[in-house]
Amino acid sequence: MKKTIITNGTFITLNEVQPIVRGCMVWEDNQITYIGEHAPLPLEQYDEHINGKHKLFMPGLVNTHGHAAMSLLRGYGDDLALQVWLQEKMWPIEGKFTAHDVRVGTELSILEMIKGGTTAVVDMYDHMNEVALAVEQSGMRGVLTRGAIGLCPPDVQDAKLAEAVQFAKDWHNKAGGRITTLMSPHAPYTCPPDFIERFVQAAHDLQLPMHTHMSETAREVQENFEQYGSRPVAHLEKLGMFTRPTLVAHAVHLTDEEIQILKKYDVRVSHNPGSNLKLASGVARVPELLKEGIKVSLGTDGPASNNNLDMFEEMRLAALIHKGVTGDPVAVPAEAALRMGTLEGAQSIWLEQVGALQPGMKADFIALDIDQPHFFPKTNYISHVVYSASAKDVTDVWVEGKQIVKNSECLTLDEEKVLYEAQRCFERLTGQ
Repeated sequence: MKKTIITNGTFITLNEVQPIVRGCMVWEDNQITYIGEHAPLPLEQYDEHINGKHKLFMPGLVNTHGHAAMSLLRGYGDDLALQVWLQEKMWPIEGKFTAHDVRVGTELSILEMIKGGTTAVVDMYDHMNEVALAVEQSGMRGVLTRGAIGLCPPDVQDAKLAEAVQFAKDWHNKAGGRITTLMSPHAPYTCPPDFIERFVQAAHDLQLPMHTHMSETAREVQENFEQYGSRPVAHLEKLGMFTRPTLVAHAVHLTDEEIQILKKYDVRVSHNPGSNLKLASGVARVPELLKEGIKVSLGTDGPASNNNLDMFEEMRLAALIHKGVTGDPVAVPAEAALRMGTLEGAQSIWLEQVGALQPGMKADFIALDIDQPHFFPKTNYISHVVYSASAKDVTDVWVEGKQIVKNSECLTLDEEKVLYEAQRCFERLTGQ
């Protein structure tokens, strides 16, 4: 069993008693065994010794909603309303995506994510075997799902559901446990009620959680009411979705009553502030969700609607926009935003041993170079991480105790090849 120690480091633990530790952290294979001021054993008794001077160590970031392959469409169709953006720009090109395109686009996103400190991601897309293979190779953690749009003939619906089920069976708890799966009808506005009900039943059969887009725009909510006589929350409740553990993306437009329904069923919410702002979808009622004890995490959404995958930016936005909207400077404090991007994110996607630097937790963590002007003076590192830091400050990344980024270089993917292939795919798909 390999024992590794970091000395001379500063650690954000997310332990409420001692949130910042200056000293040492030890992990054996994939699990943290010690964190404290002094090394528990003489340094020569460790297999590896890392000097953490000038570094800040913190839990890896958890991105709870995304469509990684859409990185191929970054910058293609910006500054448009959601439905126009989807129907006129995204869907026509996505319809041309091959399995190879999905693999390349996913690798491009993974490269950006892990170099920027994201160690776990929820990804919903098509050609999910390619996504899973890319996640497996990269060394990061993935909660993956074959998202299915049900606006198609019955035989195509059947094929999509069968594919989603088979993917879940093939990949759940694979890659040494780094990959888990979900069942995901795309959204209430893209899936007929009976199609959603079939996904719910499949989730019961497979004992898996569910994930969907919900109440992202006011227009979507209104159309749901006009078509089905109820808003999306009540609609999904009626269809039985919340009888399974559920993560919903966006949840921007909620009433007080809907918040209580989500609380009743312990539905988790992936807050995507960057994407929601860019698409003018609105600002989710995060302070109210947090007050009700609803688990709120952070997601970037796809890289075509954000347009980066910088989870530090999402934490900063989550801390800032709710102050501005509510007029309350403590609406989402820095520590709450940090927990949303780490521990709460992991718990929201049922990763119970991820998201904090504490004995017994998985060794999923990152290092930031804090020997830079924007980290001085050394006052409050939690504040600095949320309000000052960015993905570019990340120098090193470990998942399951294995280093996958070292000195800002990815150890698991061929960076030059990924960038070259991504440009080629984009040019072929768009004719540019």
